[in-house]
Amino acid sequence: MSFALIQKVNDAQKKSAVVDVRSGDTVRVHQKIKEGAKERIQIFEGVVIRTDNKKSHTSRITVRKIASGVGVEKSFLLHSPVILKVEVVRRSKVRRNYLSFLRHRSGKSARLVSVNFDREATNDVHDKAAEKEEEKVKEEAAATAEAAAEVKAEEDKKLEAKQAAVEEAHKKNEA
Repeated sequence: MSFALIQKVNDAQKKSAVVDVRSGDTVRVHQKIKEGAKERIQIFEGVVIRTDNKKSHTSRITVRKIASGVGVEKSFLLHSPVILKVEVVRRSKVRRNYLSFLRHRSGKSARLVSVNFDREATNDVHDKAAEKEEEKVKEEAAATAEAAAEVKAEEDKKLEAKQAAVEEAHKKNEA
């Protein structure tokens, strides 16, 4: 009884479609970040060094990249509402699921052999809710930019009016 209820809640939280991500893939993860009242989309690109629980609602990938000479790893829950999109950029041939050996390698020794794959078919996953969310974030950003432009235009008009008044005062003083 209770297990069925838990399963129902878990399935409700799952995304309808998720990209098939494997270890060794180079992926671009679009993540929604909230900073105060503002929202933005941050892209994290790196190599997937681990995949966990692929069929579960807690499916997780660990992505590693080198940022200014320092290795950075981030774990992402694929069904999280914070993750908007996962895009596979490159697929590599690997023989294991957990690529921990990449942590100790740098430069040419950290390279993986690339494999040809159908990039469009792999990334062609449409999650309507995520697309709507991304569209909403873009619209909000455009609205705030438009409001800021209007405020700046009003300030420019006020400054131009002050400048004209100052120039007229100078002309009167000269005459």
